[in-house]
Amino acid sequence: MEPMMVDEASRLDDDFDSRAAVCVMNTKMNPILDDYFISDNVLGLGINGKVVECFSKSDQRKYALKVLRDCPKAKREVELHCRASSCPHVVCIIDVYENVYHNQKCLLVVMECMEGGELFQRIQDRADGAFTEREAAAIMREICVAVQHLHLLNIAHRDLKPENLLYTKMGENASLKLTDFGFAKDSFSKESLQTPCYTPYYVAPEVLGPEKYDKSCDIWSLGVIMYILLCGFPPFYSNHGHAISPGMKKRIRTGQYTFPNPEWANVSQDAKELIKGMLRTDPEERLTIFDVMKNKWIVQYTEVPQTPLHTSRILREEGDLWQEVQDEMTRSLATMRVDYDTLQIKTLDNANNTLLSKRRKRANDH
Repeated sequence: MEPMMVDEASRLDDDFDSRAAVCVMNTKMNPILDDYFISDNVLGLGINGKVVECFSKSDQRKYALKVLRDCPKAKREVELHCRASSCPHVVCIIDVYENVYHNQKCLLVVMECMEGGELFQRIQDRADGAFTEREAAAIMREICVAVQHLHLLNIAHRDLKPENLLYTKMGENASLKLTDFGFAKDSFSKESLQTPCYTPYYVAPEVLGPEKYDKSCDIWSLGVIMYILLCGFPPFYSNHGHAISPGMKKRIRTGQYTFPNPEWANVSQDAKELIKGMLRTDPEERLTIFDVMKNKWIVQYTEVPQTPLHTSRILREEGDLWQEVQDEMTRSLATMRVDYDTLQIKTLDNANNTLLSKRRKRANDH
């Protein structure tokens, strides 16, 4: 453990709702409509459920309501998110209800409403000059504070990506926060993680294979996010526009990426070295979150060169392409939303499989 890093995180004073400063999974059984008005306005879609707008009846404040079908995986998601909510860079959970919603038993999770948009969208939409390396360092530090908090709690997030990094509000002095714990899991050892949960662009090489892995998979994802922050495109991608391909998997497993010009010509060597440390294919050699937090580029983020980057321009120019990629990744993620930990395998007698049915019919005909 690194006590100095923990003290540093606790001193951060952001737009943190003190109501969620100490969050335990204290589930309420009364109807949520006793306490909140629920809007039809959909704010977003998480891995396991949709998020809608709601308003507190007591103070009229706006919140985000995540609706989850009540199951062991949903309970785990909420419990882990609650445990992490004391961090100023994790979206705060305010209330949790166990209700019947649309004739189905659900967990209703009331969270602070993040109105500042997603990380990359905010960079893409900016109109006040070029995005700089110093700004990228400040953003990375905020993300690292959240990841450090999770790893101190032995929680692996397993889905670090820009879409899960949201700003509290528009304009200046907004805080960046991590959300969506749909893939999160306790990670006390490598024995606890083996499920292939990932978003293709950000997946660590060890997660692609059958071997067990640990929370260091989050560091790889951090490295990918930092790479994109500094240039506007990912280090690993499919040459055919797919979410993932055999060639892309091979490049991830072997760590084949470059820092091409002109996008990387003026980026500091310190930044490149930090990325290299996070994108080591061997998890044992990869930097830990505590190594990252002690890195000069993070610690001295206010002194990082204010080098103009190509990021905003490339994100704008390739906006449609990014949307296509995100849609493709969403389709890929849909295949991983099954709770693998509680998955019941059908017997062959009960299996509904087209090829198997044809074989049975052929056998019966003979």
